[in-house]
Amino acid sequence: MSGRIRRKSMPDPESLPRTPGALSCPLCERVIPPSQRDAHHLVPRSRGGRHTEYLHRICHRQIHALLTETELEREYSTVQALQLHPQMAEFLAWVRGKPPEFSERTRKSARIRKKPRR
Repeated sequence: MSGRIRRKSMPDPESLPRTPGALSCPLCERVIPPSQRDAHHLVPRSRGGRHTEYLHRICHRQIHALLTETELEREYSTVQALQLHPQMAEFLAWVRGKPPEFSERTRKSARIRKKPRR
């Protein structure tokens, strides 16, 4: 069954119990299990960034699949800016319906793949 995800009956994410003190992803607003936790530099370290946010691994990978380090530094250095990016907003609307442990392979956008490396 290549390229298809089987649908399982999943509980409504809003009905899942919230653990006090559990980390929530600031992008998709789901609880982050420890196995799916990634630290994201809002401004890339290579560009002098120091501040990090914990994100779901799938959200973190999607950011880097869509945006270059230059774009992250200049235009998308806040959580709110990332949420407003059209492709990221579409992704976040989709992933919010998934359980916290959900993981899927992320592919670089064609725009990023075709950029020549310097």
